Amino acid sequence: MVSRLAVNGGDALRTRPWPAWPQPAPGVAGAMADVLGSGRWSISGPYRGTDSYERRFARAFAAYNGVPHCVPAASGTAGLMLALEACEVGAGDEVIVPGLSWVASGSTILGVNAVPVFCDVEADTLCLSPDAVEAAITERTRAIVVVHLYSALADMDPLLRIAERHGLPLIEDCAQAHGATYRGVKVGALSTAGTFSMQHSKVLTSGEGGAVVTRDAHFARRVEHLRADGRCLSATLPSPGAMELVETGELMGSNRCLSEFQAAILTEQLTILDEQNETRRSNAARLDGLLGGLGLRPQTTSAGTTSRTYYTYAVRLPDGVLEDVPVTEVTDALTAELGFPVLPCYAPIPANKLYAPHTRRRYTLGLTHEERIDPKRFALPVCEGAARRTVTLHHAALLGGEEDMGDIAAAFAKVLRHGAELVH
Repeated sequence: MVSRLAVNGGDALRTRPWPAWPQPAPGVAGAMADVLGSGRWSISGPYRGTDSYERRFARAFAAYNGVPHCVPAASGTAGLMLALEACEVGAGDEVIVPGLSWVASGSTILGVNAVPVFCDVEADTLCLSPDAVEAAITERTRAIVVVHLYSALADMDPLLRIAERHGLPLIEDCAQAHGATYRGVKVGALSTAGTFSMQHSKVLTSGEGGAVVTRDAHFARRVEHLRADGRCLSATLPSPGAMELVETGELMGSNRCLSEFQAAILTEQLTILDEQNETRRSNAARLDGLLGGLGLRPQTTSAGTTSRTYYTYAVRLPDGVLEDVPVTEVTDALTAELGFPVLPCYAPIPANKLYAPHTRRRYTLGLTHEERIDPKRFALPVCEGAARRTVTLHHAALLGGEEDMGDIAAAFAKVLRHGAELVH
């Protein structure tokens, strides 16, 4: 039989290029040049008589999220670790976290010597299940981390009630949700703290970077100390040439600071975030209709969501179709048709080959601890089902136009129509 699928040597459905990512805002080049000639490339450099870009971005991002405090950080991972430690999570404490997420959601908890307790997710939103959280709480639970995954927001109302009832801090991991709102409030502002990633693939990026936002001044001060070797920014501006970071001795920290170059990029990229998010939302709605008509099930979001951010477009394959074909073969076929990466959704963290505590000696803290962090002890049937049947597209594809969405739908239709070619 002559193959009709590009993955098997047929003609690809599309050869035109897709929108590039990242896309620099108009002011980025000028801001970078400003930092380059400023004599200050870091907040740990000498004060030069003007606000650092780090301070400028912190103010802008706090205002954007409707909170009084933002502490930039070197990465999303750093931000989450800072937030956990600011909540005084430490050795042996249990932290509840969804089992379906990027591997850092688990390894970051290990990084503060705590124990990740992986919980199952809701089948439609792929976000943390409140019922699973309630069942997982023990006397050792010290915090809950909720991830707003792909393009969905977790069901925050019951999660907030659970956290309040048990006296637990709730941290929102908003690495994939910059600008999304729940009941009109920006994510990250709903809980004890919100953490963000500005890694290369994110909708707001400086290549690497992160931030912690909060309404709590004491919490923000702890985060400041934790990210700058135990120092915090001075309440009063110093003389030019002096250090702006003050050695208070309040709390020991590490160096997890954002550079001035990254802060300058983020300050400018923030000015175009809402416009880009609106383009993605419009195209995602169009794609929902096209793919839904083919029997696929786009990821939904919780009832309280008032505005979605599309970091990744996730869709579940139709029931009864290609069920004997590994999802990686389906995504390879779609990628070959589109010339754009289509990927399976994340593997459940306990089954992810990147999550391997036994490969690092720093986690060998005794037999009991090693048993508690053993990923094999977690059964997550909803996460596992989603991983077998869900495929994803990066948000760059959603920055195209109506014709681009039509091409995506046509590629899915072609692969579904000729799926017999993938059955061995």
